[in-house]
Amino acid sequence: MVETPYSLKEYIKTHDVLKIDLAAGQNKKEDYYGIDISSDIDGIDLVYDLTMYPWPIEDNSVELINCSHYMEHIPHLDIKGILKQSDSFEEFKSNVIKSKDGFINFINELDRILKVGGKATITVPHYMSVRAFGDPTHTRYIGDFSFLYLNKERRDSNKLDHYNITCDFDMKLSYHIDNELTLKSQEVRDEAFRKDWNAINDLIVEMTKR
Repeated sequence: MVETPYSLKEYIKTHDVLKIDLAAGQNKKEDYYGIDISSDIDGIDLVYDLTMYPWPIEDNSVELINCSHYMEHIPHLDIKGILKQSDSFEEFKSNVIKSKDGFINFINELDRILKVGGKATITVPHYMSVRAFGDPTHTRYIGDFSFLYLNKERRDSNKLDHYNITCDFDMKLSYHIDNELTLKSQEVRDEAFRKDWNAINDLIVEMTKR
């Protein structure tokens, strides 16, 4: 039996800290408010399509976000949102040209709902892993370097203000690595990380809003 979704207001009444698990699926983090597009998963608190912006969450209200294995599924274009905003085919074409990539929309929305100092933990398959390429529903491959664009100082220093990224995060990166590598020396691991496929399974990024 699927549990009845309840509102953020009800969650906040019994929690001092607003913690949200985005695209929680069947692995919702304990004591988090779980959001997912699927309506037939037990424990999901809000059924919602996260490609529809803005999310029904107030600005600067969330302290902790967890999002595991969702970003690699985000469409490059928010076609549903563009259609909703378009009254004609010509307007649709114009809106497609002006639209941001789904990765950028998602990250900017994280920045909007997080409090200053709030943290989002993002887990994705590493781009040099079969985990990234094996799933036919994946739309993009994400690596360490992708997240460097989410820091305003770095964007400014590289003159990338035209990217339409509005967020500003500090990042801490960690990795889920192949079991065999855990027994190797740090030197061997570092060499494998630079050159070998499937040395790193997942990339885990802790992002703190500046």
